[in-house]
Amino acid sequence: MILLFGALNPLLFLIVFGLYPSMTIGPKEGWQVYSSAQDADGRCICTVVAPEQNLCSRDAKSRQLRQLLEKVQNMSQSIEVLNLRTQRDFQYVMKMENQMKGLRTKFRQIEEDRKTIMARNFKELKDRMDELQPLIPVLEQYKTDAKLISQFKEEIRNLSAVLTGIQEELGAYDYEQLYQRVLSLDSRLRNCMSKLTCGKLMKITGPVTIKTSGTRFGAWMTDPLASPRNNRVWYMDTYTNSKVVREYKSIADFISGQESRTYYLPFKWAGTNHVVYNGSLYYNKEQSNIIVKYSFETGRVLAQRALEYAGFHNVYPYTWGGFSDIDLMADELGLWAVYATNQNAGNIVISQLEPQTLEVLQTWNTEYSKRNAGESFMICGTLYITNSHLTGAKVYYSYNTKTSTYEYMDIPFHNQYFHISMLDYNARERALYAWNNGHQVIFNVTLFHVIKTEDDS
Repeated sequence: MILLFGALNPLLFLIVFGLYPSMTIGPKEGWQVYSSAQDADGRCICTVVAPEQNLCSRDAKSRQLRQLLEKVQNMSQSIEVLNLRTQRDFQYVMKMENQMKGLRTKFRQIEEDRKTIMARNFKELKDRMDELQPLIPVLEQYKTDAKLISQFKEEIRNLSAVLTGIQEELGAYDYEQLYQRVLSLDSRLRNCMSKLTCGKLMKITGPVTIKTSGTRFGAWMTDPLASPRNNRVWYMDTYTNSKVVREYKSIADFISGQESRTYYLPFKWAGTNHVVYNGSLYYNKEQSNIIVKYSFETGRVLAQRALEYAGFHNVYPYTWGGFSDIDLMADELGLWAVYATNQNAGNIVISQLEPQTLEVLQTWNTEYSKRNAGESFMICGTLYITNSHLTGAKVYYSYNTKTSTYEYMDIPFHNQYFHISMLDYNARERALYAWNNGHQVIFNVTLFHVIKTEDDS
């Protein structure tokens, strides 16, 4: 006897024992589950062995069968619930997978946007920095100006205190008494100055940069014999192949570039060692040992004379070259020419000149090589030689024309721009004018003076 039972899902089949000849069950046995499995569609299949027909009665076997059917139905319901839950979870997983894909796309978009934004921001920042780059020199100049302003404020504060003291002192005198005091002080000062002998160089300080202009080599100067109100400046750029002299009414006009007059010399000059003395320019004529005296007032050459045996055109220049064979200079004692000759083996020769005729008044032969000197200048009849072409510049040799003696010295000074091509002493201002690599600068000098007594006179 074969019984087939089916459920909605999964389908239950009861298959006769005869399909499985390898197993035997006694005829008096009840219903039993033989095996369970899944078919190709995933449905559950159970094999049940049923008892003989005459045993189907309301006995214990029937109850077992009902119980078995109930269990099968419960299992079917559980499987159905599990199937529904699995489908719901699968849909949830699919939904989550779609959301994950969307998030991955958003993250990728955000990353690309971040890179784009960073690149754009970096470009904007770089453009802003490029715009600010020209402001750096302005800020540096501002820092310098701020420092100068602070110094000016301090000086004004000190000056205010001095003026306050003077004002308080003035209150104790009337005008006539004050005027007599000023005259007395002026007389005493002049009397004291008349007793000062020519000074000896002790110290050089500075420099103070007046202006930056022109080529690396040139000359600029004022007249040491001019009146106190006459502060004209003369400017001669380059060391050769030029005739142009520019004039400025004052240092202030020179700084601002306000030129007052231009002179065109009849001859080109050589070197940078010219000098203005008592209203005339003294310079070395190009490719010669001739000295020319040119009047600024008349615009004419007043005198010219050759320096006998003097080397020229880079035969005996200073160390830096530049046709600086003949150096003209002035000091408290007059007009001088410094040069070298074959007769003196290329060593420095000092000649004092008569300013009107350029006649040589007296000559001194030194034993110092002209080519080994950087620059030189005269103070009170003493020639001071420098190695100003070097960074660590100093005055290291001097020759006194009064005693015809020399000495080695060690007076350092600051070669700020590394190449000095002109260095001249101005007796009126007691300062050194220099052309330092395209910069016009001034050095202050400290001189040692001896006061003459009655016995000395």
